[in-house]
Amino acid sequence: MAELLTIDHVGHRGDGVAIEGSQSILVPYALAGEMVEVDDVPGNHPDRRRLLRVVQESPERIVPFCPHFGICGGCAIQHWNDAPYHAWKRNIVVETLAQAKIAAEVAALIDAHGAGRRRITLHGRMGSHEVLKVGYAAAGSHDIIPVDRCPILDPALDGALEAAWATAEPLIATGRPLDIQVTATVNGLDIDVRGSGALPTSLITTLSRVAEKHRLARLTRHGELVLQRASPEIAIGKAKVVLPPGSFLQATVQGEEALAALVRAHCGRAKHIADLFCGVGPFALRLAEKARIAAFDSDTGAITALQKAAQSTPGLKPLKAEARDLFRRPLMPQELRDYDAVVFDPPRQGAQAQVTQLATSKVPVIVAVSCNAATFARDAKILIDGGYRIADVTPVDQFRHTPHVELVARFAR
Repeated sequence: MAELLTIDHVGHRGDGVAIEGSQSILVPYALAGEMVEVDDVPGNHPDRRRLLRVVQESPERIVPFCPHFGICGGCAIQHWNDAPYHAWKRNIVVETLAQAKIAAEVAALIDAHGAGRRRITLHGRMGSHEVLKVGYAAAGSHDIIPVDRCPILDPALDGALEAAWATAEPLIATGRPLDIQVTATVNGLDIDVRGSGALPTSLITTLSRVAEKHRLARLTRHGELVLQRASPEIAIGKAKVVLPPGSFLQATVQGEEALAALVRAHCGRAKHIADLFCGVGPFALRLAEKARIAAFDSDTGAITALQKAAQSTPGLKPLKAEARDLFRRPLMPQELRDYDAVVFDPPRQGAQAQVTQLATSKVPVIVAVSCNAATFARDAKILIDGGYRIADVTPVDQFRHTPHVELVARFAR
């Protein structure tokens, strides 16, 4: 049944929040101060409502630029002016730290969307009437919204949607749902397909033709090579890195550069630096221009790519890269004693096991990079309780139009 609500504020997930007695009710795509007409959400969701119409608009509301907004689940916010949006995203970090009772100055938000996303994951599913759908997951469901354009993408991903559709068409006959990861590289698009299972030779041949027609740099299936026309490289500082299939990569070029600049500034004149959860080396390869680096990550493919890039790049200081699961085998205080600085950039779950060991170490400077303010606050509290002082917390927005925010912080003894 339709009802009228007044939105109090925008919550950390990007939904409008109405306060009804002691209950908070979440309304996607609504802004603070708006009066909205809403309806119940199907299923057991007593704290959520579906927006029917905005009865009284906020002066901060703008027209979304994408025709799929509100249907596709990729973007949560395209309907809000830049200034209040930036303030809200910075405030996610401010409020999360305050809730954890961490006193720290939070700098202005750095907008690092740049030219747009350089990597996307599309989903291929057979819809009703045996019609193929390739696109993004719908807002609040597992349905797939077919897309033929996406305005938040880096121009380097031009042709990505067409190539994904062409890749999915022969594979959907396997009857399995597909995930198609497309990455922009220096030499063209790199596609890795997951979900198809083992393929007969005829389908491998068909995929090879798709790769040739769409001039893909590389096409892999579950990481196994189907066809490579050119080396799928990205530039990191002075280095060129050949990406392992499906490896982690920062969402935007400008986002990676902004995070790396903050990390390098916080490391200062450190001469021996450990880079934990290093991936393919977005920080390690840049820091190695001035310091000796020991890099660690559980992804053996990323470590191999980093080693090769370091060996083939002239002018770098010694860089040692080691495959190690830092969740199960964190570096211990005695292993950390020779480092002037430690950088860590863990997945969303944070780095509790490693941070616990860092907190008892004598490392003078620790630089934390995080994509989850809540797990960062938990890890920061461990460091602070261990005697470290927190400073220079900077939020970075490379996931524009979403509630995701990155941050970089410096800790010192």
